[in-house]
Amino acid sequence: MKELPNPTFPLSPAAHALPRGSLHRPDHSGVQAVVPGGRGGIQVSWAQHHDEVRQAQRLRYRIFAGEMGARLNTPLPGHDVDLFDDFCEHLLVRDEATQEVVGTYRVLTPAQAKRIGSTYSDTEFDLTRLRGLRSRMVELGRSCVHPDHRHGGVIMALWGALAGFMVRNQLDTMIGCASIPMLHNGVVSGDAAASIWHQVRQTHLAPIEYHVMPRLPLPVERLDGSLPVEPPALIKGYLRLGAKVLGPPAWDPDFNSADLPMLMRIADLPLRYRKHFLGA
Repeated sequence: MKELPNPTFPLSPAAHALPRGSLHRPDHSGVQAVVPGGRGGIQVSWAQHHDEVRQAQRLRYRIFAGEMGARLNTPLPGHDVDLFDDFCEHLLVRDEATQEVVGTYRVLTPAQAKRIGSTYSDTEFDLTRLRGLRSRMVELGRSCVHPDHRHGGVIMALWGALAGFMVRNQLDTMIGCASIPMLHNGVVSGDAAASIWHQVRQTHLAPIEYHVMPRLPLPVERLDGSLPVEPPALIKGYLRLGAKVLGPPAWDPDFNSADLPMLMRIADLPLRYRKHFLGA
């Protein structure tokens, strides 16, 4: 098994020059947590080898290409692979009984974003107004959960591991693109995304100093923004955690989605979630 490459730059003052695997503190088995979920327990761990990353990429392909109809430009058939993957930490949730990867996130740290030259979000939005946050800001992406495990336990386990990672490495801000499928009631349309944008801008819009602009905007002004639709479960979850929306959605034609730019800060976690994830 090939070890993942080490970061070129220090992750944070607390993790100066540590190899990638040292950014986490698993036990000797590599498993960081075992929690109840689904038909049995689930295990949460960080990928230490390329073969583990491949498992996450296969799950991503199944969800994004198989379910969402994304057109993926991938060098490896049956896998969702892009140029950011080699620079990211990959968080995995496994079914304890089968050891199948049933949930995943990838995390791009400030050090690795500096190494590659940008975040994925930079390709969809002008993030100029976030420049003051970048030294302690990670990007979350490629979140997905196996259809047989969408009961809440998997995503809570992922969020718990992410919160611990942030605090352990003295990082305080998370950004990412939260996707809204363009397919609504069997019709490909941006009306649902426009409607969700009009809802969340009323209640969860970030202060203007953090607003970002989409590079390929969804034309929300020309769409029906009055549909009584709810945001996807992941977006609702982010909002419950105190996340803010940074501006109108971008259109991602490859993933057949509209992407909302979102920002979440550890300091903004509601007390009950802070106790649940951090015990504080």
